[in-house]
Amino acid sequence: MSKPDYRTRLLAQYVSTHTSVSGALAGLERRRPYLDRLVRDHFPADRQAAILDLGCGHGAILWAATRAGYANLQGVDASPEQVAAALQIGVKGVRLGDLDAALATTPDASQDVVILFDLLHYFTPQRQFDIADQVHRVLRPGGRWIVHVPNGEALFGARMRYWDYLATGAFTRASIDQLMRGCGFAEVRCFEDTPVVHGAASAARWVVWKLVRSLARVVLAAETGETDAIFSQLLLAVAVKAG
Repeated sequence: MSKPDYRTRLLAQYVSTHTSVSGALAGLERRRPYLDRLVRDHFPADRQAAILDLGCGHGAILWAATRAGYANLQGVDASPEQVAAALQIGVKGVRLGDLDAALATTPDASQDVVILFDLLHYFTPQRQFDIADQVHRVLRPGGRWIVHVPNGEALFGARMRYWDYLATGAFTRASIDQLMRGCGFAEVRCFEDTPVVHGAASAARWVVWKLVRSLARVVLAAETGETDAIFSQLLLAVAVKAG
């Protein structure tokens, strides 16, 4: 009998084989400032908004959204270990499932937010387009698609591009905008993953980041004459479906 393909094998033991994933479980509270900012800045005001997190992992974003009062939450992940971890830490609404199947069974215009956090870059360009089309279909007019991906123009962009054996690529502001607008989204905004100030240590990181970023802008200007770029290893993109 032949062995399952490499993706199936790694997803079956995703927590136990990837140190950053197992570490994230232990560091959920440490990530809270970033997650709280994500929810505060990019979720709709309505706490009853329908939110679908595809590839939700152990449910970190759902955990933060629940703490913020959101009640209509669903999460789907293909890793049994990740789903088990979500149940273990008390995150509700997470189920084992395939992204394509989850989207296919989601009714048209039924969601206010769809999230693909650290997931879209695991697929080929054709699959990315197919996923984007499906996300556009299931979102209500004015609904938001929140995407977090490796940033190809970052100072250490290759670090996150090759962080996971299953990943296949990276994005820039230009390429994620091209994909989203090409699939019908009316507005696309990209954001840098800057440090969130919540104490002395994070404030120091923020100051150092600003200094390093300023130097990077000088280097970019020297080569291209431009100064505007996203320099963090990962970028956040938020696309809005036309109302």
